Amino acid sequence: MAQIEEYQDLVLDALEVVEFKLIRGKADADINNETTPGFHPVMAHQIFGESETIFGYQDLRVRILYTAGPLHIYLGVEYGKRVNEISGGEIKADDVVATIAQSLPDGCYFINLDEFLKTLDKADKFQPFGEKISEYEQQSENGSERLFEIYQCDYKSSSFLKFFARLQTFILWFVDAASYIDTDDPQWCYFICYEKYKNNDGQYQYATAGYSTVYEYYAYPQNKRPRISQMLILPPFQKLGLATQMVKTIYQFYQSQKNVVDITVEDPSEDFQRLRNFVDARYCKDLKSFARSELIKGFNKEMVREARETFKLNPRQVRKVYELLRLYYTNVNDDKEYKAYRLEVKKRLNAVYYKQLKDLKKMERYKMDTEMLRARLPSTKQRMEQLQEEYTLVEQDYKNTIAKLKA
Repeated sequence: MAQIEEYQDLVLDALEVVEFKLIRGKADADINNETTPGFHPVMAHQIFGESETIFGYQDLRVRILYTAGPLHIYLGVEYGKRVNEISGGEIKADDVVATIAQSLPDGCYFINLDEFLKTLDKADKFQPFGEKISEYEQQSENGSERLFEIYQCDYKSSSFLKFFARLQTFILWFVDAASYIDTDDPQWCYFICYEKYKNNDGQYQYATAGYSTVYEYYAYPQNKRPRISQMLILPPFQKLGLATQMVKTIYQFYQSQKNVVDITVEDPSEDFQRLRNFVDARYCKDLKSFARSELIKGFNKEMVREARETFKLNPRQVRKVYELLRLYYTNVNDDKEYKAYRLEVKKRLNAVYYKQLKDLKKMERYKMDTEMLRARLPSTKQRMEQLQEEYTLVEQDYKNTIAKLKA
């Protein structure tokens, strides 16, 4: 009887064999057409498990095609041979289409390419959902201008929700620990970015470029606190400044609303935090309380008040912007000035550790057993080493952002 171990050469890396492509015309769907390049996923563990592998095929190619505007989906596989035939039916290959389809909303994809391509006949009529709130021009490599528009949408349109259900299928391949949001919840707000381009007939069409979702939390008594939850720019549109424009657009949308207390971000990735720091620092740089003469005096409540009232930044983020801009103005060749800055940042980084020590001392005053809790804490020497490592990473991040600010 055949053993799976005999077919280890048929264990394939999903990141290599799965390919996405955004289709603007029928020619783009041709497997040999390289005019519109495809792109591979960043991760596949949320679909194929921790190993991110597919078993049972020779020369496998998994094609996931999306119409560029409305995002209708085609799932297809092409291969030379399957383990089913090679093993005489004793071992079966993974059902790739069924596995991927489990993560897709019901009825939103095609497995017949001809049926999928028929949707392109109406693609030129696709129009963005919601209300346009900003636009952005980006110069392409050949010198021509590319136009992008950002729209704000609400949950009331069923056609939009079907479109968004298809759009958010990308996050499982490109955002770690991602999950679909509950679109039945009316407190979600959607921001969609599209590229507006001319087709071969000289008519304008729209291609979906990315999106962000914001959850509008209630804040007593009649206010709200928007929290940016997800943001994804599709790979063909990355490195065009669109993520920065999306953040700026979301800020501007909420800054004009008097009942917004501040804007927060849900568990931001390191890349998003850097982007956020850059946008916020550029905003705050011209505020009175963030002038060099004020920054060198230390962090204060006026900075929090001015940044919150002007740009809806929350206090924790204001502190990071303060540290970034203080380094911007700090002369690192001046030992005294540079040391004062390092101590200021390390004071924040060490706040949790000091609180833990303070809590232990308080418990000990009440004769409580703290032996196990103390054992979990690093020694003073270990903490000093950890603190220096943390500071070095923070400073390098700030320096990278400062380089962008000065560019």
